[in-house]
Amino acid sequence: MRFARRAAIVVVAVVAAVLALTRIPRPTPLARSPAERLGLDRWHASDTLGQGESLVALLARRGLEAADAAMAVQSLHGLVDDRRIPAGLQVNVHGDTASARATDVELLLNDDKVIRLHRDGEVWTATEEIIPWVTDTLVVRGAVHTNLYDAVDEAGGAFLSKGARTQLAWEIADVYEYRVDMSRDLQDGDSVRVLFERATNPSNVNRIGRILAAGLERGGQEITAVRFVHPDGKAEYFDEKGKSLRASFLRAPLSFRRISSVFGRRKHPILGIWRQHAGTDYSAASGTPVRSIGDGVVIYAGRKGGYGNVLEIRHRNGFVTRYGHLRGFAKGIRRGTSVTQGQTVAYVGMTGLATGPHLHFEVLVNGVQRNPSTALRQSAAVALGGRERAAFDSVARVALAELGRAPGVMLAP
Repeated sequence: MRFARRAAIVVVAVVAAVLALTRIPRPTPLARSPAERLGLDRWHASDTLGQGESLVALLARRGLEAADAAMAVQSLHGLVDDRRIPAGLQVNVHGDTASARATDVELLLNDDKVIRLHRDGEVWTATEEIIPWVTDTLVVRGAVHTNLYDAVDEAGGAFLSKGARTQLAWEIADVYEYRVDMSRDLQDGDSVRVLFERATNPSNVNRIGRILAAGLERGGQEITAVRFVHPDGKAEYFDEKGKSLRASFLRAPLSFRRISSVFGRRKHPILGIWRQHAGTDYSAASGTPVRSIGDGVVIYAGRKGGYGNVLEIRHRNGFVTRYGHLRGFAKGIRRGTSVTQGQTVAYVGMTGLATGPHLHFEVLVNGVQRNPSTALRQSAAVALGGRERAAFDSVARVALAELGRAPGVMLAP
């Protein structure tokens, strides 16, 4: 009896000790999302519309109920046709963390416009917002080592988005298209500088505006270009002496150009023999538009031996330009058709003796094939005079002074 009492006391003591040493844990709260832990009450998600996907399907994929997504899209009526929204459209969805419900949707239609959808209770409303752009002016300067793209890419990397740098390279090429074939005339050590307008939106996307002045140095000599607006509102580029950069001929028949071989002797890629290559080959994707380098009349449009589909245009000064290996001709282009400088007359192909898509381009002077690089150097530059010259001199003085500033200096818009 005494032993049993002692045993009971020991058991009670052990249990008490265990209870004293053991704390029953309190219920722990549910794990919170990172946004909640940071004290945020909103969540955000970004997506892009897939090929053949409806906007309703995208919103459903981002967590909206099917009926809710349909109501959101219905609010777009009168602003945009959801059936015509292109694939790749960026869509941002915002919601309330506590309820996990989407409350706002942004459709980034383009760099200029966004449509915002907002939920108030169970009702969605849509509003259109024009994205503001801020314009400034700056200078960039770069050295050419491989091509114009790389020179502009290096010079503008700190100031321009990638797309804007590419756009700037093409704008420069357009300014000088009567004087320089940017695909083949530039050499290592040449340089370019440009004064231009830059527009930037809140997402830090850039656009290239007007080129106000530029300088292209080749072989130690610089060709300057200053933008001048005539009294009739037409803008044109002139050198520092007031002579127009325009000429009788464009220097290249392609707007998007990459040269693959130059005038001279080369091994013919199909015949496998060395012979005079009386022209210039421009490598380009099939279907790339081919433009007439000057005003003229079509004297031949059809098949011709190794040229495949070929087009020949006679110009006023007796020059004939020949465009070979064409995929086809532009609408209305036939013998006797008058064409203008820069007009699309044909499309790059690989007909005739061609291993891949490219344009074969020739210049004939008095029936003799000439090197296009030298034959097209002649310029019909027109100089300004009278009051226009005085006005131009004033504009050029300011523009060239700004062009001479250190690269990247921001100027008043």
